[in-house]
Amino acid sequence: MTAEDKIRETVNSHDVVLFMKGTKAMPQCGFSSRVAGVLNYMGVEYVDVNVLADDAIRQGVKEFSDWPTIPQLYVKGEFVGGCDIVTEMTLSGELDDLFTQKAVAFDKAAADKIRAANA
Repeated sequence: MTAEDKIRETVNSHDVVLFMKGTKAMPQCGFSSRVAGVLNYMGVEYVDVNVLADDAIRQGVKEFSDWPTIPQLYVKGEFVGGCDIVTEMTLSGELDDLFTQKAVAFDKAAADKIRAANA
């Protein structure tokens, strides 16, 4: 199975996937930490893929999404974006809307607290 096949299988078999440096319990870069922190705080169930553990996946996910950086968030098989996009979507409420549209459970009160703290 190629790296592309593994990536496709992962994003299509799970509702929310975060390709990141490190793990959700121990992120190994600030950008990955920020996105994992948002998802963790909002109570989103997601699969974390540590790209540092597999160089083929690390490079492959960049080609798969045509996006040059890590982390990368996928929801219901669709690429959402990296750290800046996820941050903007969280603060604008767009991430709430996306999760609602895609029937992904999350803690709305936690999302509201993030926005209040950054207002």
